[in-house]
Amino acid sequence: MSRTAQCSCGQLSVTVEGDPELVVLCNCTECQRRTGSAFGIGAYFKHERVTDISGEQTIFQRSSDSGRQAEAHFCSVCGTTVYWQLEMWPDRYGMAVGCFADPNFPQPRASVWSATKHEWVRTPEDCREFEDQGSRA
Repeated sequence: MSRTAQCSCGQLSVTVEGDPELVVLCNCTECQRRTGSAFGIGAYFKHERVTDISGEQTIFQRSSDSGRQAEAHFCSVCGTTVYWQLEMWPDRYGMAVGCFADPNFPQPRASVWSATKHEWVRTPEDCREFEDQGSRA
């Protein structure tokens, strides 16, 4: 099964094969700023499962809440962050679940950075929750 994530204007897209290795709900302050929301939800795929990346993109490199480097790839036209690479997982791409626009996409199995979670955010019942980056997720 092939899945495609794309930005709001459709100019930047990433196509992957199969289900993600992991889906994570992240409450860190950097994901809050990146999404403009209370959290971000990322799907992680090994590099070899990515079959196509197309479109013009801009890269923004920053430090994560854990102090590791993160590189966000966003559309140069509409500004949507479609995917990222983390120093923590150099062999995987993280992709914004919302960019798949699929209501049947697999739900998060882990919720990280609950230490900075908005108090009104509720984590799904069967989702493991971690105070920090959850390296054991």
